[in-house]
Amino acid sequence: MRYQGGMDHSPRFDKLCDDARANITEISAEEVADRIAKGSSFALVDVREESELAKGRIKTARHMGRGILERDIEKAIPDLDAEIVLYCGGGYRSALSAESLQKMGYRNVKSMAGGWRGWKEKGLPTE
Repeated sequence: MRYQGGMDHSPRFDKLCDDARANITEISAEEVADRIAKGSSFALVDVREESELAKGRIKTARHMGRGILERDIEKAIPDLDAEIVLYCGGGYRSALSAESLQKMGYRNVKSMAGGWRGWKEKGLPTE
């Protein structure tokens, strides 16, 4: 589910993300929105930078930037079976983050395909 939101990434970065996507589960923005609307219990984690977060976020999301995610995740979400959905700007960094959390032992982590840009393009609720 590669998101083509106008980003021009380097070929090596694209390959790194494609390799990560082969090892993780992605979830659509619509599915995340539906789960939020139904009050489903899961941790939604925004891995974008502070400057990106200032432009808005998905309601219920907690911020844990990509740079500190691995350092702080165990204190924030100690349960290795907790359902975690990660999102970033376009679904690239969240794919890398999901793979990293899996390597740390998290068993139920997903990356939101399309990220924040995909969410906004679909007109889903933000705050």
